[in-house]
Amino acid sequence: MCHFVPTSSSWLNLVERWFRELTEKTIRRGSFGSVPDLKQAIEEFMRAWNQNPKPFIWTASVGKIIEKIERARIKMEQINPGSTLPRRKKKWG
Repeated sequence: MCHFVPTSSSWLNLVERWFRELTEKTIRRGSFGSVPDLKQAIEEFMRAWNQNPKPFIWTASVGKIIEKIERARIKMEQINPGSTLPRRKKKWG
């Protein structure tokens, strides 16, 4: 099985982080009687954000990311031994 990870995935993570800000600061806190009310709240959040924008900056180093992956691999092996071993190719025929 092949797993495709787009080269822009780290950028996409930052976009998702911005939507989390929108969700936590506006959508979850609000009560909207209609779609136009929700749309207005989102537009107000965007106007306020754009008055004092703060970029999201990727701060993790490659070393820290590799360490985190290794910790996750060790934990997965504790939970399900053999789960992180490379898969064997299926033989057809």
